Amino acid sequence: MIRVLVASIASIVTAASAGAQTPTVPAPAPTPAAACELHVWPAERFNARTTGWGVGFGLIGALADSAGHADGDAQRRTSLSSALDSPGQTAALNSLALADLLKQQPATVVLHDAPLERHTVNDIKSRRATSNSPCYSELIVADVLYQKAAVYGRSLKTLFIYRQFGDAPEAKRVYKSWGGNGLKIFPPKPGEDIQAANDELVSVFKADFEEFARNEVAAQTATH
Repeated sequence: MIRVLVASIASIVTAASAGAQTPTVPAPAPTPAAACELHVWPAERFNARTTGWGVGFGLIGALADSAGHADGDAQRRTSLSSALDSPGQTAALNSLALADLLKQQPATVVLHDAPLERHTVNDIKSRRATSNSPCYSELIVADVLYQKAAVYGRSLKTLFIYRQFGDAPEAKRVYKSWGGNGLKIFPPKPGEDIQAANDELVSVFKADFEEFARNEVAAQTATH
C-alpha cells in the first residue's frame, strides 16, 4: 500500500514538472523581403543621324551633308520606331534579368506600355507610377538613336535613366547614360531581309542596356 502511494505521488510530481516546462513555440516564419518594384517605360523619341565626309568642311559642308541625308534619315527613323515600338522595347528589356544586371534587390518588374512625355523625364523628380512600394525604382528609356558616321560606321545608341527611390517619394539616386553598339544589317538594302534587320535592332538594343547596366554598377561601386 505504501509502495503504491509513493508511486502515485511520484507520478503526480512528474506530471506537474512536465506541465511546468516552457511550452514549445514554433519558430517564427521568416519576414518576407520588402516588396521591391522596378517600373520600366519605353522611349517616346527616335532619331536617325547620318554624317558623311562633308562634316569635315566647316558649317557649310555640315549643312549640305545633313540636307543630303535628310530623306534617308527620315525613312530610317520610321523603320527604327516600327522595329522598336513600345511593346518591342518593353518585351526586349523584360527578357533580361534587369534587377540582377543593375545589382539591385530582387524586384517585381512593372512594364508600362505608354512612354513618358520626353520633356517631363528630367523635370519630374517624383515617382512616375502610383505605388507605395518601400523599395521602388524606375528604368526609363529616354532616346533611341541610329547613327552612321563616315569613319565609325553604323550603330544603335540608347539613352537610359535609372532612378532609385527606396521608400522615398523622390529619387535618392539617378544614373543617366548611353549604351551603344554596332550594326551590321540595319538598315536593310532593297531586297534584303527586313525581319533580320529588325531582329538585329532588338538584339543590339538589349546589348545597349547591358552596357548601360555595367557602367551603372561600376559608377555605384566607385562611390562606395
